[in-house]
Amino acid sequence: MPDIVDIAVGAGSFETLVTAVKLANLVDALKSPGPFTVFAPHDEAFGKLPPGTVASLVKSIPQLARILTYHVVAGKYTQADLAKLETVTSLEGSVIPLNFSNGFEVKNSTVVAADIEANNGVIHVIDRVLLMG
Repeated sequence: MPDIVDIAVGAGSFETLVTAVKLANLVDALKSPGPFTVFAPHDEAFGKLPPGTVASLVKSIPQLARILTYHVVAGKYTQADLAKLETVTSLEGSVIPLNFSNGFEVKNSTVVAADIEANNGVIHVIDRVLLMG
């Protein structure tokens, strides 16, 4: 079974995320045994950011890494596991609110595909980039 990075690369709909992970030097971490739960914004999610946001992040690798690690949780949490929780804590250190009252929502985004299994965790595809604050 492929790891989180290989799944993202192979899917073809996470090109911006994969590029960002490479720029932030997080590939090796996300290829490690983990396990991790990743809330992965698809390419269209990055397109919803205000103009210039992605370019600005590319110029600030520490900030880019911080935002990317905000999308990752230590441990493997399926949708069923997350439904029992109100929040999870990201690798970045901030709390991410969960909401199941109207589908499966993570902070300000909707999960559009859940429980994509990887050999080092699970991926939940989201429709918006999670921003801290």
